[in-house]
Amino acid sequence: MNRGISWPALWLGIVGFGILYVPVTVMVIYSFNSSRLVSVWAGFSTKWYGELLENDAVLEALGKSLWVAVNAATLSTVFGVLIALAFVRLGNFRFRLLLSALASMPLVMPEVVTGLSLLLLFIAMEGLLGWPAGRGIDTIIIAHTTFGMCFAAVVVQSRLRDFDMSIEEAAADLGARQPYIFFSITLPVIAPAVIAAWLLAFTLSFDDLVIASFVSGPGSSTLPIVVFSKVRLGVTPEINALATIMILLVAASVVIASAIIYRNSAGRKAAAATGGSGHES
Repeated sequence: MNRGISWPALWLGIVGFGILYVPVTVMVIYSFNSSRLVSVWAGFSTKWYGELLENDAVLEALGKSLWVAVNAATLSTVFGVLIALAFVRLGNFRFRLLLSALASMPLVMPEVVTGLSLLLLFIAMEGLLGWPAGRGIDTIIIAHTTFGMCFAAVVVQSRLRDFDMSIEEAAADLGARQPYIFFSITLPVIAPAVIAAWLLAFTLSFDDLVIASFVSGPGSSTLPIVVFSKVRLGVTPEINALATIMILLVAASVVIASAIIYRNSAGRKAAAATGGSGHES
């Protein structure tokens, strides 16, 4: 039964989205401002985007951010898949609730606490093992992997819960080895969730400022760190243009991940409906 439009709910939704996206929209608009004064509109221009392409510091930071995000997302997805497989296949084992809480803790832990704890860990490891020798790109990748894999595990685990494990058991009964079963049967089924988990981890890593600020060192500043350092000296249209590019990259990743998750969910519902109708017939 279709209900009429609830105007109070509609207006609340508009206000909510306005609070979220009006500031972002204003920033995007002023990134095309020809004037260097942020608060004065002097006409449409794309010169600030052109100046970004000539800014070696920004381009270098962008390259480092992409390198960190790709590696952190890949490692996060691998570890996230392993964690999800362990929780789903082991079932209701002893201490499951405790381990599940520990695995989910980085999702809600303040980034300041995470960054500080990782910084202290790296300092202790350097003193005891001699590695890492200082802080740089490697420590940022490790730090981003520690919280990214928790998000990846949640995404993949939600898909594995709906996976029929009897298919793997049948393949094992026919003599298939576990690596073959995983790569030929399990992985193709959970592939959409794995891709979505990778994109989510990539977005979280590319957009991170707080944790990277703790574990980075000289010469390893990522793009968010460069943007933050420039903003402290004053907001310019060049910063608006740079932030707009970051928003577009993050938004594209989120849209692709959401589309994959939606398509995967729709496919499961269609398969369930087909299976149900087949049983009825």
